[in-house]
Amino acid sequence: MPDKKFFENLSGKGKAIGVLTSGGDAQGMNAAVRAVVRMGIYVEAKVYFIYEGYEGMVDGGANIVEVTWESVSSILQVGGTVIGSARCKAFRSREGRLKAACNLVKYGITNLCVIGGDGSLTGANIFREEWSGLLEELAKNGEIAEDAVKKYAYLNIVGMVGSIDNDFCGTDMTIGTDSALHRIIEVVDAIMTTAQSHQRTFVLEVMGRHCGYLALVSALACGADYVFIPEYPPEEGWEDHMCSKLSENRARKKRLNIIIVAEGAIDSHNKSITSEQVKDLVVQQLGYDTRVTILGHVQRGGTPSAFDRILASRMGVEAVLALLEGTPETPACVVSLTGNQAIRLPLMECVQMTQDVQKAMDGRQFSEAVQLRGRSFENNLNTYKLLSTKKSAADLPKTNFNVAVLNVGAPAAGMNAAVRSAVRIGITEGHKMFAVTDGFEGFSGGQIKEISWGDVGGWTGQGGSILGTKRTLPGKYMEKIAEQMRTHNINALLVIGGFEAFESCLQLLEARPRFEEFCIPICVLPATISNNVPGTDFSIGADTSLNTIVETCDRIKLSASGTKRRVFIIETMGGYCGYLANMGALAAGADAAYIFEEKFDIRELQANVEHLTEKMKTSIQRGLVLR
Repeated sequence: MPDKKFFENLSGKGKAIGVLTSGGDAQGMNAAVRAVVRMGIYVEAKVYFIYEGYEGMVDGGANIVEVTWESVSSILQVGGTVIGSARCKAFRSREGRLKAACNLVKYGITNLCVIGGDGSLTGANIFREEWSGLLEELAKNGEIAEDAVKKYAYLNIVGMVGSIDNDFCGTDMTIGTDSALHRIIEVVDAIMTTAQSHQRTFVLEVMGRHCGYLALVSALACGADYVFIPEYPPEEGWEDHMCSKLSENRARKKRLNIIIVAEGAIDSHNKSITSEQVKDLVVQQLGYDTRVTILGHVQRGGTPSAFDRILASRMGVEAVLALLEGTPETPACVVSLTGNQAIRLPLMECVQMTQDVQKAMDGRQFSEAVQLRGRSFENNLNTYKLLSTKKSAADLPKTNFNVAVLNVGAPAAGMNAAVRSAVRIGITEGHKMFAVTDGFEGFSGGQIKEISWGDVGGWTGQGGSILGTKRTLPGKYMEKIAEQMRTHNINALLVIGGFEAFESCLQLLEARPRFEEFCIPICVLPATISNNVPGTDFSIGADTSLNTIVETCDRIKLSASGTKRRVFIIETMGGYCGYLANMGALAAGADAAYIFEEKFDIRELQANVEHLTEKMKTSIQRGLVLR
């Protein structure tokens, strides 16, 4: 059970919360709805579904329904929105908003949680500003009682952004974006195998009419040859530049090319660049066998990722807290993700910034548009440019600086992408990059060789560790490692791995008085599926592992739905760190998670068994426990 102290000063008694989804659907919306409902019920508020978005609010009747804890069972893993979403012309007029206000007052709803895009949230803010005037008009017309005007004097609004495009300023990620990226990368991985077989070029069109986030990040994640996004159009003469880059990559024995185009891609004169146009250009200038794949609504569909479920759940809880703490003076807020924290920001400031991006693009102020998108977007763009464009030998600086890269500990998904990134950045900076095979054991045996730009091509999508990795610590090989570092004149060391990587570097640090070879910059990049190392919120591999756990839980829940009164106990990895079990339980909607950090005894076990016994009396006759 949650810690009562955390919410002890908050009570929703006598309050009613309405939750609706509006605009385009996005995976993870249901997780947000579930969190709002359960958090609302937990603080003893009444919670209502408003079906079909603003249309349901205007029409009222059966569209506004009080819900229970069980109403949101088994929706966490469902894509789209179970309460429906519809565009509503009526709500744009005062008459429509008058009807909506009348319907909300009937149920005593004065707290509204809106999950949608900037248009939906702007509409909610207008509704809030007009609220007292609407009530006065309704009372004057005899549609509501006079005392209702005072009783329901103000309307609290909290927004959560559900949009796969990640096109809302003020938040690092919107609900649905991570799942859409999963869909794109799944398609890219499938396309790569067929493209390699036939030496084809594929042009992929992804969603993003006004925002290039999906195109940019998927290009970064799959190592695409070229990307077109609305915020950063290609320079004059891009046609020749793109074709020369594709032919250079083929000359380096690359058997395929991937080009990603956002549906809103434009050139520097604000003219549209289409996927067909790009395909025709490649065929005419290079004669490559080229195909176009338009992903369309595939990106919106399917099961939400673990990240989206957790993000939406955390945002939903924060939204209810914001509604309970709201006063007539509190401006409408939006729950955003900054760093790894769910925070509240003024709604209209974020909407204004989002609209400013479009104005900057319309005015061809593209560098301003990139800055307005936020630091995360800008960093992704700069990283993509660095990793995708190889400078000529004449343009490279010469530093005479040799950097060795190695993996230590258990393999983790993403290690290869990290090695690729480090190697290419190092080469761009003018350093010589060396790859060490099989960790410190390989290092001591001289398994070290220079690695080039082309050697790491296609590494981003491959799991495990191509360099090879071992848990062996350097302690017993110090002399041999120092000798290899002298032989290859190693000036810096990048160690990618988990707790063993931390321990290894500490051993090298302690050996510095004996070996001057270790008196060099040493850097650890945390990569462990357990996410059990200090100094970082996320380690490489944890997200992939979490998705595997959640997919497994989803399948188990499906099998359990056919067999009543059954409890499944799932054991995850993680050793003494409960991150995977805890976050897996949150994302899969488990009944309990047993972790090392949270001590429990027979009383907790008994309480959980009693909870499961009661649950078996409801319509959801299955249990899920993670340890």
